[in-house]
Amino acid sequence: MSVEMIVVLTTAPDEDSARKISRELVESRLAACCSLVKGLTSTYWWEGKVEEAEEILLIIKTSRVLYREVERKIRSLHPYKVPEIVAFRVEAGLPEYLSWLKEALGG
Repeated sequence: MSVEMIVVLTTAPDEDSARKISRELVESRLAACCSLVKGLTSTYWWEGKVEEAEEILLIIKTSRVLYREVERKIRSLHPYKVPEIVAFRVEAGLPEYLSWLKEALGG
């Protein structure tokens, strides 16, 4: 049976928070890789009004079976009360890269 790979997205308010989350996920082997994308501006409703914030996007590569642990780890480290945490299935990818992801996650 093959391992279902997913991509998890979250945003962080600053580089220190983003790096801490990324490092913890990779060091604990909950993620094979985390990519940080700077320069993101988010516009959203929060507590009855429109907010705008500069954020850093984290693109987290992991497996479906690890999702709940990834979510718990992000929530425990994240400074936001309600952080964005969403996941998408990887439908296709370079086979060698997908094999590396699985290996990097300990499997």
